Amino acid sequence: MQHPAEHSPLGKSSEYVSTYSPELLFPISRVTKWQELGLTAATLPYQGVDYWNCFELSWLTPSGKPVVAIGEFAIPADSPNIIESKSFKLYLNSLNQSVYTAAAELEQVLARDLGAAAGAPVKVRVRSLAEVEAEGVASLPGICIDELDVAIDNYAHPRPELLRADATQQVDEVLHSHLLKSNCPVTGQPDWGSVVVEYRGAKLDHASFLAYLVSFRQHADFHEQCVERIFLDLKRLLEPKRLTVYARYVRRGGLDINPYRSTHAVQADNRRLARQ
Repeated sequence: MQHPAEHSPLGKSSEYVSTYSPELLFPISRVTKWQELGLTAATLPYQGVDYWNCFELSWLTPSGKPVVAIGEFAIPADSPNIIESKSFKLYLNSLNQSVYTAAAELEQVLARDLGAAAGAPVKVRVRSLAEVEAEGVASLPGICIDELDVAIDNYAHPRPELLRADATQQVDEVLHSHLLKSNCPVTGQPDWGSVVVEYRGAKLDHASFLAYLVSFRQHADFHEQCVERIFLDLKRLLEPKRLTVYARYVRRGGLDINPYRSTHAVQADNRRLARQ
């Protein structure tokens, strides 16, 4: 079946336009992947946000002097559409020779255009390099499971049957791994990420969870759907009172994507990791 992104600029030769062109944005409906996961817009078992961070944001002042900054975009997890990543990059590049009197003016333009593409309000922050530098580099919370000894020889698709839990033990814990990898469903390029699971419920077997994460290694899907799949598989297994799953992906073309999914409202930490 043809992927919805096949009609986007992804994987195709593209002209890089340097003057404001909002028509470059290419929305992709979330419905197809929701249906694949057995979900609808009305039955989403999570709330959350997709944080996109742009490290190649630039524009001109009225005097013609360039400004460089870092953009932060928060797209609601229940928005009708995601925005295809290459079209997002092309759109942001189209601002390079555009004139804005202040960062606040640009924020309004970005919020309007991205909200129209996503089909829901998008929160935008244009941040100075000094502001982001002052935040420093974050470390993931909880227990790192990457040194556990696991055996796996099938990487084509996620394997939830590998997951195990002990329902006789109810725990409240946080786990993380830097070994998440999947592939772009259109270009086949690798997407590298770190994943965090925070939950209260039946005790998850750590080694089985690591093996499950590694099984994504050749799986073709977008960042958002990988996190949603992990969330749903753990929710079915653990029957948790609380569950949060998020991933911090390595940037490509100046953009990183960081989906957060949770059973409850969370205050997401959008500081970058060492390899972002």
